Amino acid sequence: MSMLNVTLPDGTSKEVVAGTTPHDVARSIGEGLARQTVAAYVDDTLVDASTPIEADINLRLVTLNTPEGLELYRHSTAHLMAHAVKELYGSEVQVTIGPAIASGFYYDFFSDSHTFSPEDFEKIEQKMKELAKANLSIERQVVKSSDAINLFREMGENYKVELIEDLDVDEVTLYRQGDFIDLCRGPHVPSTGLLKVFKLISVAGAYWRGDEKNAMLQRIYATAFTDKKELKKHLYRLEEAKKRDHRKLGKELDLFSFSEEAGAGFALWHPKGAMLRTLIEDFERREHLKRGYDIVMGPQILRTDLWKTSGHFDNYRENMYFTEVDEQSYGIKPMNCLAHMLIYKSKKRSYRDLPIRYFELGMVHRHEKSGVLHGLLRLRGFTQDDAHIICMPEQLDGEIKDVISFVQDVMEIFGFEYELELSTRPEKAIGSDEDWERATHALKSALDDTGLPYEINEGDGAFYGPKIDVKINDALDRKWQCATIQCDFTLPERFDLSYVGSDGEKHRPVMVHRVILGAIERFVGVLIEHYAGNFPLWIAPVQVKVLNVTDNQAAYVEQVCSELRTAGLRVEADLRNEKLGFKIREAQMEKVPYMLVIGDQEVAAGTVTARHRSGENLDPMSPADFVTFIQEECSKHH
Repeated sequence: MSMLNVTLPDGTSKEVVAGTTPHDVARSIGEGLARQTVAAYVDDTLVDASTPIEADINLRLVTLNTPEGLELYRHSTAHLMAHAVKELYGSEVQVTIGPAIASGFYYDFFSDSHTFSPEDFEKIEQKMKELAKANLSIERQVVKSSDAINLFREMGENYKVELIEDLDVDEVTLYRQGDFIDLCRGPHVPSTGLLKVFKLISVAGAYWRGDEKNAMLQRIYATAFTDKKELKKHLYRLEEAKKRDHRKLGKELDLFSFSEEAGAGFALWHPKGAMLRTLIEDFERREHLKRGYDIVMGPQILRTDLWKTSGHFDNYRENMYFTEVDEQSYGIKPMNCLAHMLIYKSKKRSYRDLPIRYFELGMVHRHEKSGVLHGLLRLRGFTQDDAHIICMPEQLDGEIKDVISFVQDVMEIFGFEYELELSTRPEKAIGSDEDWERATHALKSALDDTGLPYEINEGDGAFYGPKIDVKINDALDRKWQCATIQCDFTLPERFDLSYVGSDGEKHRPVMVHRVILGAIERFVGVLIEHYAGNFPLWIAPVQVKVLNVTDNQAAYVEQVCSELRTAGLRVEADLRNEKLGFKIREAQMEKVPYMLVIGDQEVAAGTVTARHRSGENLDPMSPADFVTFIQEECSKHH
């Protein structure tokens, strides 16, 4: 009998018989641990808990209460849903793929004869519960690819056949539970009995393999948790997200719209929405000027030869629009960096001029596929708060740290928590290994010095350089990509940027590409959902609504509005011949921070009575005192 050594994460060792499984090891430690163990890391490989141990190994058990355990649980629940669908609809439906995703899982189905709708969900969930109650073992099988192809062909599962053929391998792994069998790399939880807490959420269309030339599939989205309370919390957040959807609130608050006539992916900004974004843009200009940036502007289109020099033509062409002027090809800009480099090159630069920080609220256009467009969050035309810092290599560390500090200041003003990621060289990249190494080291070193925690995101850098990405968490704990800091030694080389050093010789500068909020439109969309449309006073498009009780107060209302506007407040009058309660309710629906109610008493005393949108009433005060009150409240939060 062969004995093997298993080393656990705490450094302790266990001697086990060859063929012992991770599940057996868990049981030898305790029954509670065994019940929670769903998989294990054998050395660095994630495997099923039933995998026999055949050599001396390092073993880390994966339990349901870990992120990996939850992901496996969701992936196994995706198989459970596919099993239920096949039981209910049989050969009417073909299964394709069903991965776990951040908030749950989905499974894509093909059917000519059945269109899934939310009305089907209860029936599918009921069948899933039956299959879970049956506590079917989930068994891994390794089979020859040719045998798997024959099996799925006989079952009429053409998409599985295509997947195996494209894998071009000798063997594949299948997972069986009862009568259901699926192609999958695994691992999975040991049995369906563990899968108790799940909910089907929605159904949407999805092209097979994300290609619009392929068949349209039906994607059922669902979620699963190991704890009923967590599911309840998640469903509450989903309901909240529906209420906060920026497209819904954008319409209700009259901020923006989209029009088929204008074309998909282009927003039309209404007066209140345009005011909101103008306030944010003005804030951005002030903050940049305070930090030594110069405001610049570049053209919307630049000659295609320039995009070839930069590498965008070879590496980003499918995301660009092109046009022709005087038989000359031009690219509509997807980024602002080229014009900024041309401004830099317009005259000779000395080391005494550096760093130079160019800032532009630059409108860019990117050719996004129609399937990914999503309100303000994914557009084809948008404005970036884009800046490019051109500096000497020895100034790079300080400049990166200053940008990180800038991001921290701005996120605090808007009340966002955030996470940082360092994204490294992608497969599609330009520039030398040495330049990539220098750029990555510069970002990593600056991050390490700040002491802020960050993750490494391998292979997700820009094609010209690595980057720090800032992901903000909103009120519903959703993550949004906003700020980014990119370090680039390559484009200054390609555009032959130089400065004269203290030695009188020409030297090559380095460039930092960075945005703080990112796309203004996207940030506005995130803000709408984060605040549920209840914008802080300093960026509320309308800060005050003045309401009269009867026509007798109309002249005084106009006088108050004039006084407030002169002081710089954003104010509207509601002089309609409607009941006061109706006008207050409407102003609250419009989420206006303050209402001023003007009756005969206020006219006689020359005062205003302020009411906050929360329903709180303030003591009567003079219009001048109210102005001071508003200005102080704005300065507190900004």
